[in-house]
Amino acid sequence: MARPATVTDADLSRFDQDGFVVVRGLFNPDRDFSPVVAEYEAVLSTLVDNWISGGHLQTAHAELPFAERLLRTVTESGQPYDLAMDISLPQTGIHTDTPMHHGPAVFGLLTHPQLLDSVERFIGPEIYSNPVQHTRIKLPEASLPSAARTGLTSRIAWHQDQGVITADADNCHILTVWFPITEADVENGCLAVVPGSHQRDLVTHCVNADPLALGQISIPDPLVEPDQVPLPMAPGDVLFMSSRTQHCGLPNQSERIRWSFDLRYQPVGEPTGREWFPGFVARSRSHPESALTDPTAWADSWNSARARLATGNDVRFNRWTDDSPYCA
Repeated sequence: MARPATVTDADLSRFDQDGFVVVRGLFNPDRDFSPVVAEYEAVLSTLVDNWISGGHLQTAHAELPFAERLLRTVTESGQPYDLAMDISLPQTGIHTDTPMHHGPAVFGLLTHPQLLDSVERFIGPEIYSNPVQHTRIKLPEASLPSAARTGLTSRIAWHQDQGVITADADNCHILTVWFPITEADVENGCLAVVPGSHQRDLVTHCVNADPLALGQISIPDPLVEPDQVPLPMAPGDVLFMSSRTQHCGLPNQSERIRWSFDLRYQPVGEPTGREWFPGFVARSRSHPESALTDPTAWADSWNSARARLATGNDVRFNRWTDDSPYCA
């Protein structure tokens, strides 16, 4: 049996130089992803039942595997699916019944021992799971209904992860961890990065006026650096990236879905840049009893956040205003 991949000293050097590194084969997809796929099959079944009962869909297509069933049912129903499958809440318009997903299999990914071993190599042994986390299941752009087109389901404009959190976390050591559940290639919308861009400061981010950008907070075109490199990745590969590295998600121009998770980790005790959402101690060598091991408690923390934020008082996530340079 092949030994599991680990983060090497060479990987750390590459990260310091380029602002990112891809570790190949860190996960075992069959072992590590199968529970997650099963969990999302159940989520999709619930959505399909609702679409049928609501008159939006005629056929359940229950015989199809997850990826094909999602593509078929969303295309035929024209219904959104992103929030029900995401592992966070939206930044605005939160209601007591806003859908989200925080199942035990996903919690198992966030706390996967081998993943945390790798994270520890970058930020040390006191690891906090930052609540900036998402599931992105991108359908082919040509098939994606307008009602289902969001930043979680289509292309992602150029940005730095530091640019979408609040300024109190600017000096924190937040590590982005991104990995695909399905093959991620140039055709179906893998990530692209600008190597070395993390060595510069945070640049201005604006609300993107491009209709295809769907109002995303992104870097204005004049500030996006050249030398952009796509990062094709296979299931099991993991990207570790600085919060200042410029990157984007390419459009899905294939006939396949592209499914990925993006997570964040940081040292315990630092601000998260999204104080309204709940994080948790994922590992602590000094106080192991403080680490959260109960997936139900994790889900409950998000349910509590949703109830608290459903009061109608939206919080402000974007630090720039419309009259900022390059945004006007």
